[in-house]
Amino acid sequence: MEPQKPPKKNNGLRNAAILTGVAIQMGIIIFLAAQGGKWLDAYFEMESNTFTIIVTLIGVVISIYLVIQQLKRVNN
Repeated sequence: MEPQKPPKKNNGLRNAAILTGVAIQMGIIIFLAAQGGKWLDAYFEMESNTFTIIVTLIGVVISIYLVIQQLKRVNN
């Protein structure tokens, strides 16, 4: 017979705190990306919001990647 593994502790408060931090981190990354895009549009005197859109989308992709990485850590 194989030895039984002890059951995982259900630490709901710890997981809630981690997920709250993830949400805040995601918001900050997207906000900073949007501000950086606005700055680039103003710096290069763009009439359209091309840099704002592109850099914000890059920020969203980065934040989603980081969320997935942190959720993997929470589930382990």
